[in-house]
Amino acid sequence: MSDEFENKIEAKADTTADVESLTSGSASDADYIPAHERPDQELYHSHSWWTTYVFSQDAKYIGIQYALTAIGTGLLGLVLSWMMRLQLAFPGLGILDPASYYQFVTMHGMIMVIYLLTALFLGGFGNLLIPLMCGARDMAFPYVNMVSYWAFLLAVIILLASFFVPGGPTGSGWTLYPPQAITSGTPGSGMGIILMLISLCVFVAGFTMGGLNYIITMLQSRARGMTLMRLPLTCWGIFTATVLALLAFPALLVGCIMMTLDNLLGTSFFMPAMISMGETLSYDGGSPLLFQHLFWFFGHPEVYIIALPAFGIISDLISVHARKNIFGYRMMVWAIVGIGALSFFVWAHHMYVSGMTPWFGYFFATTTLIIAVPTAIKVYNWVLTLWRGNIRLTLPMLFALAFIVTFVNGGLTGIFLGNVTVDVPLSDTYFVVAHFHMVMGIAPILVVFGAIYHWFPLITGRMLNEKMGKIHFWITFLGSYAIYFPMHYQGFVGVPRRYFEIYDSPYIATSTLHLNVFITVAALIVGAAQLIFLYNLIYSARVGEKAEKNPWKANSLEWLTPEMPPGHGNFGKELPVVYRWAYDFNVPGADKDYIPQTVPPSEVKSAKVEKT
Repeated sequence: MSDEFENKIEAKADTTADVESLTSGSASDADYIPAHERPDQELYHSHSWWTTYVFSQDAKYIGIQYALTAIGTGLLGLVLSWMMRLQLAFPGLGILDPASYYQFVTMHGMIMVIYLLTALFLGGFGNLLIPLMCGARDMAFPYVNMVSYWAFLLAVIILLASFFVPGGPTGSGWTLYPPQAITSGTPGSGMGIILMLISLCVFVAGFTMGGLNYIITMLQSRARGMTLMRLPLTCWGIFTATVLALLAFPALLVGCIMMTLDNLLGTSFFMPAMISMGETLSYDGGSPLLFQHLFWFFGHPEVYIIALPAFGIISDLISVHARKNIFGYRMMVWAIVGIGALSFFVWAHHMYVSGMTPWFGYFFATTTLIIAVPTAIKVYNWVLTLWRGNIRLTLPMLFALAFIVTFVNGGLTGIFLGNVTVDVPLSDTYFVVAHFHMVMGIAPILVVFGAIYHWFPLITGRMLNEKMGKIHFWITFLGSYAIYFPMHYQGFVGVPRRYFEIYDSPYIATSTLHLNVFITVAALIVGAAQLIFLYNLIYSARVGEKAEKNPWKANSLEWLTPEMPPGHGNFGKELPVVYRWAYDFNVPGADKDYIPQTVPPSEVKSAKVEKT
């Protein structure tokens, strides 16, 4: 909205005045929206099945392609985790040999972090929601958007191809640390690690195309009246995460290229002078720590590349299903931006045991505690949004509440690991595995499920089956705690991670080993429960109950399209005009408990609304 109009409104009313006082002059004053700065977007309309569903330029179909590819890859990661858990629970059976175990650990970690969660939040939900929530026809560059998906698919194919090359995939761990990543004693040190590095390079290239699309669309293609401070928090989360990715992924790209050169051309970026398998190698003068710095300069922002979209989605789910305006919207926005900025100054807390000077470690311990402040602000604001809200325990709300509990649990254990003196004895134990999976695995996955249950009617026009959904929720939520809470205990008593089998020893109690069987059984049950979810998706998409338009009675633009599911171009002949934020729920004096963003002030004169 123009500054002139903002000043006009400011002159007529203070922050507590109602809309009627704002419109005391003429309705046209209150309903004034400046003209669109850009001409309406011209789209390529497909004329065949191939250009509609396969080589689509429609962001909604591209988002579905991202989601299906990511979920398919994630199912492979789930199967790999099952195999690892069976090996740990029953080491005497020899289910996996050491080489296969470490290869599965590597592939599981990389698949889940990069090819599932990153692709799902940014590629899947980003494409589905950004144009709709912003009031745009499509992404700013639809063709480039299509190419970004095919680059992602190519990256996945290259990654999976490593299972079929001599030596198999790399077993260096998902962090890919040299020198072991490329020395002959490590499984997959030949073509396995090369294909992994090439796959990551292709992924970064594809994401760069998609990421630039997200940013330009949100900055340049918003509907008239859609100021930045009227965007839903989902958009803010994806926007900030995209900026982080565009700044952090180059570090990963450079690291992958340099390690590839070390492997193929014999350069010594990361490889020191060393003896491997009794043979003196030709490397000289490289620094393995340099790769660690490059990796974690990407790796910790990567945590927030996944977390920030999750924060935004949870904010919207809570507000809609609690029928209450989000508490402290502007502070939520600045908390998202602050977390993004601070995420670049905490990376070395992953490297306390690498031999860095303690003073260096204390700096990163301090920044780790500081980044907890804006994160805590978001938790407080979610709780205060729920306070005295008209909470509806729908499936999206159940997953949202489960996320808050799980994220707080995972975050509190992160305070332990952020402290230098506490981290050193815990660093190589199952405590780290438990913390990482709670905050980086289970918590984001709960958001994914909540978001799918929430926006499934928008995508398909049908509702997901609630009975199957609740069975899926309770098994997933309670089962996740059955898996990871015992791991915290295992970590405290010193059970080491990265071991493919653990037997009785003087320093590990037998009781802790029995927990591995319990954890494995819980993991198998939770994994099997995801089949209920997949069946629910397929069943409901075909024969599920037809959804009414805007079934959750939300305010944001994605629910206000002329048809559901939205057609190509999203909004028919005329783009929407926005007059308010997306969180006008239970406004005193309003006829309904929600006021969509497209309702002008002149139509709700008696309602007292938040100033945006």
